Amino acid sequence: MNNADYIIRPENPNDYTYIRELIVLAFENGENEASLVELIRESEHFVSGLSLVAAKNEGEIIGHILFSVIHLVTDQGIVPTLGLAPMSVKPDYQNSGIGSDLVNEGIKACRDLGCDHIFVLGHPNFYPRFGFSPTSQFGIVPPFPVPEEVFMALELKKGSLTGLQGKIEYPPAFNSVS
Repeated sequence: MNNADYIIRPENPNDYTYIRELIVLAFENGENEASLVELIRESEHFVSGLSLVAAKNEGEIIGHILFSVIHLVTDQGIVPTLGLAPMSVKPDYQNSGIGSDLVNEGIKACRDLGCDHIFVLGHPNFYPRFGFSPTSQFGIVPPFPVPEEVFMALELKKGSLTGLQGKIEYPPAFNSVS
């Protein structure tokens, strides 16, 4: 995706240090969030092409989003799905549309890979504009106690969550984030 000031593209190894710096700046518990990205990147839950950066023309990384494999545990068995976490934008660039561009491009990348659904723990005023809705509508429970409106799902294929009541489980890497 191209914007006059930045492009959105998959991360590459040259970006890793800059992604860590960005996340540390963007989050209150940034060290934990940065470690989460690194732990996922080194795990079997990492999906190549689903860690995207917003890069300025001169190369500065100003945004990052990660989608990785998580599990929906149902009575019928375990269903692999995707979790969106974390998403970060450099503080100087927040509220300028970069986060929305990252989410849109990320959803498109997930769709292109043939994924069925995405889950997110996020801001209830932000994610619904991309089609996310509370998981309670699908009979799916978050892995930890959170307000119903902040744990959401997006069906990339209509009806793909129908009949999949259960509970989301995040991989161990997520235990590093408090």
